Amino acid sequence: MKKLIILLILLASVLFTAGCTEGPQKNSTDSQGIQEKNAVVEVTQLEQINTSLQKGPVLVKLGAEWCTPCQEMKPILKELATEYEGKATIMSVDVDQSPKLADYFVVNSIPDSSVIVGIDNGEYVYMQEDGSVTKDRFKARILGDMDKQVFVKVLDLALQKENVKSK
Repeated sequence: MKKLIILLILLASVLFTAGCTEGPQKNSTDSQGIQEKNAVVEVTQLEQINTSLQKGPVLVKLGAEWCTPCQEMKPILKELATEYEGKATIMSVDVDQSPKLADYFVVNSIPDSSVIVGIDNGEYVYMQEDGSVTKDRFKARILGDMDKQVFVKVLDLALQKENVKSK
C-alpha cells in the first residue's frame, strides 16, 4: 500500500510538472541522442544510447531531480561533455521520467553511473575501473561517486580500448 501511495505521488508530480512547461517542445531530433556542443544528453530511450555508441564510449548517469548528489554531479558531467566532445558521449537518465530505463538498468540506488563501450550479442559491454570489460553492469557501475577523476579514468580506459580495437 505504501508503494502504491508513493507511486501515485510520483505520478501526480510528473503530471503536474509536465503541465507547467513553457515554450516549444524539443523536436524529435533532440531525442535521437544527438549531442549538442558541450551538452549532457538526456536519455529517454535505449536507441539514443545505441546510436551514440556508434561514435564511441557512452557514460550514462542514472539519477533524479530530487536526488541532491545527482544534482551536484551536473557540473561534473558538463565538464566531461566538454572535455570528451567528439570522443565520448555523456548521457543522463532521470529514473522517474524514464522508469523503463531504470528497470532495464536495474537501478536500486542513485546516482548510479557506468561507461558502456559496446554491444555484444544484444547486451551492453561495460568498462570497469580496472580496465577490464564485462557484460555485468553491477561489476562496472560507479555508485554515488562524485569524483570527476573516477569518470576520467574509466572514460580514458574505454577510449584506449577503442583505439586498440580500431588498429
